[in-house]
Amino acid sequence: MPKFAYSAIDPNGTEIDGVTKADTIGAARQTLVEQQLFPIKIQERRGMLDFELTAEKVKKKELMHFTRQLAVFVKAGIPITDALVVIGDETNDVALRRAITDMIEELRNGGLFSQAAAKFPNVFPKYYIGILSSAELTGRLDESLDSLSVYIEREMDTRSKVVGALSYPLVVMAMAMITVLILAGYVLPQFQPLFEELGADLPLATRMMLFFSRFFTDLWWITASIFAIFISFMIFLFKHPSGRLLKDRLVLRIPVIKGIVEYAILERFCSILSTMLQAGVSMPSALQTTTDATANSVYQERLDQARIEMLEGGGFSGPLIETGLFPGAARQMFKVGEETGTLDEQLEVAALYFNRELESRIKRFTTLFEPAMILFVGLIVGFVAIALVSAMYGVLGGVQDDVG
Repeated sequence: MPKFAYSAIDPNGTEIDGVTKADTIGAARQTLVEQQLFPIKIQERRGMLDFELTAEKVKKKELMHFTRQLAVFVKAGIPITDALVVIGDETNDVALRRAITDMIEELRNGGLFSQAAAKFPNVFPKYYIGILSSAELTGRLDESLDSLSVYIEREMDTRSKVVGALSYPLVVMAMAMITVLILAGYVLPQFQPLFEELGADLPLATRMMLFFSRFFTDLWWITASIFAIFISFMIFLFKHPSGRLLKDRLVLRIPVIKGIVEYAILERFCSILSTMLQAGVSMPSALQTTTDATANSVYQERLDQARIEMLEGGGFSGPLIETGLFPGAARQMFKVGEETGTLDEQLEVAALYFNRELESRIKRFTTLFEPAMILFVGLIVGFVAIALVSAMYGVLGGVQDDVG
């Protein structure tokens, strides 16, 4: 059970410090109240062995709920500090609860909400902080929080669709490979001594499988080396800047995957930029934050160049069109929005357009890929089955010839 260090005022007006155990910070606060203590500060106390190898990140779902709840409290006129206390008492996410506790302390010391949130980049993204900063200046915090919660929910939905579309073929591929590895690496080698003893004339498929199985027995070191090289290459692709650039370029060249990735990036770009502009964030700051939030190095490079051209007086739609990243419908929306002063609305429409197109492409991808993967798995398993069955027939035939 977690421990919470607290400072509280007792019935005599004396400030006391102590530690109490509770499931949540809200339960700890309730315990202190029942003991006739007025809590001033409650903070989770972590043990010496309770350390983190990597920084904790808050799930998108938790951030969405936090944003939505806070928007309701702010709209009802409840002070942010009181709202954070209530939300922090109810949340079960450890990282979010710790961030809220520190933010409450920062606000009580006279800090701004956006400044307090900016101290937790693993909880609040850059665009989130930028929208909060502008909302505090314009007095539209409740509206901005509503827009943020809607965007986060839409992003979660888009991500789940993309992951769902890509995970199915990967799972099927993995299962096929595991099946082949078990049959070729364990089952077939069990029969090899029998084949050699009987001197059977094995068919080509069986000889190919026996050759492949040697990489898991006699030549295991080759397989281990290839696996180590593959893991190192994956780490390079996802961790090193040059590797990420190579990965992002390769992804944008795969025929079917390319369309899904492109529209997912464009939907995110238009959604974030629209939300930030509606919150009153200046175009240069909004575009910089939106570009940073684009999870593709190729798009980041081109959008950075477009932002520089905008700052040099090139307008909004022109530099974006020159990047070649946006389809014709989106380019037309950008032009209309820039000319009529409704850019935030046009960006929102563009985001909806990309979202619908993304759904269509995901459905098309799934429809085409599922039969292809089933056929692929069937061919692999069928080849292994033929190799085993034909070998058995070869052995039986050899035995019959010897008996005859």
